Amino acid sequence: MQTRNKMFDDISQLMTNAMGVAQGARDEAETAIKSMMDRWLADRDFVTREEFDAVRAMAQKAREENEALKARLDALDAKD
Repeated sequence: MQTRNKMFDDISQLMTNAMGVAQGARDEAETAIKSMMDRWLADRDFVTREEFDAVRAMAQKAREENEALKARLDALDAKD
């Protein structure tokens, strides 16, 4: 009975080691793919979300200022 338990222990240890190797390979593959994607995106000159949001806010403010100036011009034109 002792040899049978030893065999199961060995198989269990082998499976545990195999899972560890598989997890390590998965982590390495994820890191490599992420690195490749980061390089590809950097080469394309895409803007970050923060940059996009900042430009969007500036455009909104400029639009509001233009509308206010147009309203002032219309009011001045109406006086003449």
